[in-house]
Amino acid sequence: MLQVLNPATEESVATVPAATPADVDAAVARAAAAQRRWAAAAPADRARLLRRFAAVVDDHVEELARLEVVEAGHTIGNARWEAGNVRDLLDFSAGGVERLNGRQIPVAGGLDVTILEPLGVVGVIAPWNFPMPIAAWATAPALAAGNAVLLKPAETTPLTALRLAELALEAGLPDGLFQVLPGTGPVAGNALVEHPGVAKIVFTGSTRVGKSIMAKCAGQVKRVTLELGGKSPNIVFADADLDAAAAAAPMSFLDNSGQDCCARTRILVQRSAYDRFMELLTPAIEEIVVGDPADERTQMGPLISRAQLDRVRSYVPDDLPGIRGKAPEGPGFWFPPTVLTGLPEDAPCAVEEVFGPVAVVLPFEDEADAIRLANATEYGLSGSIWTRDVGRALRASRAVRAGNLSVNSHSSVRYWTPFGGYQQSGLGRELGPDALTAFTETKNVFISTEA
Repeated sequence: MLQVLNPATEESVATVPAATPADVDAAVARAAAAQRRWAAAAPADRARLLRRFAAVVDDHVEELARLEVVEAGHTIGNARWEAGNVRDLLDFSAGGVERLNGRQIPVAGGLDVTILEPLGVVGVIAPWNFPMPIAAWATAPALAAGNAVLLKPAETTPLTALRLAELALEAGLPDGLFQVLPGTGPVAGNALVEHPGVAKIVFTGSTRVGKSIMAKCAGQVKRVTLELGGKSPNIVFADADLDAAAAAAPMSFLDNSGQDCCARTRILVQRSAYDRFMELLTPAIEEIVVGDPADERTQMGPLISRAQLDRVRSYVPDDLPGIRGKAPEGPGFWFPPTVLTGLPEDAPCAVEEVFGPVAVVLPFEDEADAIRLANATEYGLSGSIWTRDVGRALRASRAVRAGNLSVNSHSSVRYWTPFGGYQQSGLGRELGPDALTAFTETKNVFISTEA
């Protein structure tokens, strides 16, 4: 059994049966049967059912959000956005069902066309930091492309996934088409990865686990999409609007208590603007409201677990210089907003993914130095560039090796634009106009017109 704890109180809120390899095997068989019927249905019918699923999710946004607050400690505002994102992804993906077009390619002696066919059964292994939206990133386009989906949520956050599966049935999706398999990574996750009846694995999580999954998939030449770690830069040039940059900086790494692969945890500030930027940043950090995630005024909630709290603490000894906000005392996995200063650029906090509400501020001299620091990492997921110089913004955007960049903002993820990372931040792209094709095979057909 899996025990689900409320991260804000440490109280048990639910126990959920953990799937075994036999459960996974049975689920794959049900999914394969459902997928064949689903793929044979008219595209308009599949699209209509996905839109109905979106409408049912919309009817339950508040319920799903409250469930996310309890199991993941997300602020209620964030949780509502997450439930709404599931709805929007289903709607967006439904629009692609009837537009999943192949091509006609000019050839001599006949007609050549390509056909996009579904893979079959897709395994999705979702993380605990954004349980609903990241699960939907793969589930919605995979279903739209004609596949069945087996979703393994994280051990600590299975409740919203289980509820979404119930809502899918309520909306009329075929039984077995979308199944949720709560369980541990080494048991249920591993069984899903190694099962020969699963055509693709989509995994979001640590780079270490992602590498292991990729190696196991290689044995079957199984397709894989990986969204892994990040250590993203927030580059602030001296000519930027410093007031705006400093005001936006806190939530660029404190959103979801810093448990975000896109968190801008390396704040790189041009030396000539460093002192002024810090003057503006200090009160912004100190004023962040940390507390009950169900309170509408709360900006940051707890970390997900005791293990995660201990991990974050290990990176931030009390004697490190910097700015520290406030956090509740007593039950709950609380850690204050923290900005570290005066550290060498190769300090563990500056190069490793802490996955908590901790950022490091590092000065740089000029544009070349900023790019050097920004790229001094094994990751390459996201980042921000603050400058009023359009030419500099374009040069820096080309030079920073990351899959998702924002200029004068911190936006990283929109469901209608592609998302993914360079280097050890992952493999493949999710979301955007090509999301459905990532769950298809391209078949080429040549038809001779010669007598």
